[in-house]
Amino acid sequence: MFTIQVFEKSTGRPVYSKKVGVIFNGWTRGCAKDQYTDKDGEAHFSEDNGEGTIYIQGSKVFEGRIEGRKVIYI
Repeated sequence: MFTIQVFEKSTGRPVYSKKVGVIFNGWTRGCAKDQYTDKDGEAHFSEDNGEGTIYIQGSKVFEGRIEGRKVIYI
């Protein structure tokens, strides 16, 4: 399990209702079901940690190890 938390870069405030997507590396992992950020800017995923790419509203924002809590500024 992991959480992706999204903040607005200019204000530092959590971003609400943004679509967060994760595509894992490797043929067997595929992608996680898209989640939307809550009032705290958090999107929670039940998939196992791993290497992959994070997308916010369809735009690539991170590539690498995804585990625990990943904080993203947009």
